[in-house]
Amino acid sequence: MTKIYDFDVKALSGEVLSLSDYEGKVILVVNTASKCGFTPQYEALQALYEKYRDQGLVILGFPCNQFGGQEPGGESQIKQECLINYGVTFPMFSKVDVKGRDAEPVFSYLVKQLPGLLGKDIKWNFTKFLISREGEPMKRYAPTTKPFAIEDDIIKLLS
Repeated sequence: MTKIYDFDVKALSGEVLSLSDYEGKVILVVNTASKCGFTPQYEALQALYEKYRDQGLVILGFPCNQFGGQEPGGESQIKQECLINYGVTFPMFSKVDVKGRDAEPVFSYLVKQLPGLLGKDIKWNFTKFLISREGEPMKRYAPTTKPFAIEDDIIKLLS
């Protein structure tokens, strides 16, 4: 059976990393965009990361330009905007597709495991997937769900 740890992903730096590096952590996977109405969620995501990273939380950001062209920049621009505008220090990865035939395999896996209310496809930026320490996808959250609204779920998985 496939687990989240079976996937390799490309960091913003271009380095290929294995998600097995995060084995034993609670993982929150988020598809992000720098020019989206939900972009200010970066701030709350960073705050959650800072609050719980020492207890085992990691947030993985995957920029995506599939929704309204809201992530038009390249890797260096994405990195700059995340760091300068929002102080993001959680891991960010290369820009990916999250739906369609060219979807990043991690997202194909996650939507299969946790289909949304209106079908499997991710509908917009800042869709979030919470994964247990054992690598099991536990819950999917809509883009409108603010990061601190899922804090209780994170705490339960960290316990």
